Amino acid sequence: MSPRAQAAPRRRRWAGLLLVLFVVVPLVEIYALVQVGQVIGAWWTILLLVLDSAIGAWLVRREGARAWTALRTTTAAGRLPAREIADGALVLIGGLLMLTPGFVSDALGILLILPLTRPLFRGLLTSVVARRLVLLGPGMPFGAGGPAAPGSPRAGNGGHPRNDGRPGPDVVRGDVVDEP
Repeated sequence: MSPRAQAAPRRRRWAGLLLVLFVVVPLVEIYALVQVGQVIGAWWTILLLVLDSAIGAWLVRREGARAWTALRTTTAAGRLPAREIADGALVLIGGLLMLTPGFVSDALGILLILPLTRPLFRGLLTSVVARRLVLLGPGMPFGAGGPAAPGSPRAGNGGHPRNDGRPGPDVVRGDVVDEP
């Protein structure tokens, strides 16, 4: 399949994701705000949003510090900090969701930040990243069509090895004949 043919489904997937992020999510947030406001009143809704943000900021600060300490401890011990990096990313994403006004995004942000629920999302994040790395394959660090790693089969020769097995252009052995 050509790179252009592979890009079309990817563009549609991104277009659908952007539609959800910029149209559906704000509509859900507005609906939730209106429903809460009708039940408890406008001023209580605003106070609840401010309180929710303050609790979220405190929680992000606490869990971010814990994630940073765990990352430093793991790297100092010479181990690969995969879990710690995932936790830090989840706390960061949760913090960004907490900055977004609305109860739905705040609820998801708190779920990403809390140490009790974070392992569920860590597994999801790990599987998404692992799937993405498998799709890219070796020698393709930044996406399909991106630069190949030096010495990889894709480096400058279309993936074909030379006659002696090293990467490089194809070599055809033969005699050169000059014709008059």
